[in-house]
Amino acid sequence: MASRETFLARVRAAQPAAEPLPEVPGFDAPPGDVRERFVASLALMGGKTAQVASGGEVLAQIQARFGADVSIVSSAPEVPGTRAIDAHTPPASLEDVQVGVVRARFGVAETGSVWLSEREYGVNALGYLVQHLYVLLDPAAVVAGLQDAYWRDDFRHARYAVLVTGPSATADIEGVLIQGAQGVRSLTVVWLPAP
Repeated sequence: MASRETFLARVRAAQPAAEPLPEVPGFDAPPGDVRERFVASLALMGGKTAQVASGGEVLAQIQARFGADVSIVSSAPEVPGTRAIDAHTPPASLEDVQVGVVRARFGVAETGSVWLSEREYGVNALGYLVQHLYVLLDPAAVVAGLQDAYWRDDFRHARYAVLVTGPSATADIEGVLIQGAQGVRSLTVVWLPAP
């Protein structure tokens, strides 16, 4: 056996026994409309929202903002992309894509986050290598707080999951905020009911 395989076999053999996850406590949700709280939380993190009636309107908004020849990769069937992807698409091939479109499973009002997994992305790099990310979100799929998100079965059935809140950002010690420094430069959540 090669040294790599020997090492990995030892690591696998030394794994501790599985333990049940702790109970997530419940907290009272603040009063008010969850969608309004979601929008306010997302705006604090630099994200934007848009309301549309169809996937065609999403495509029209993207083209109006970035031009008719914009490169789009979409894992959401409602919005056609200019480049197709599937589970075998090399992640690095997305490095020159301007806009990514994905449908979130749900949103969290407390933080303005959207929940995405490998199923939603298709290729996980879609959420990080593109310049601008459009996330379709059903208005009925917003939970009040993070504890509500953790109670969902989605976390137990995903190999990879992430809560995305706004575009990538960093700040130096002088307090200068730079968005898009290490990931997407803009994040737009589009209210569109699930098909």
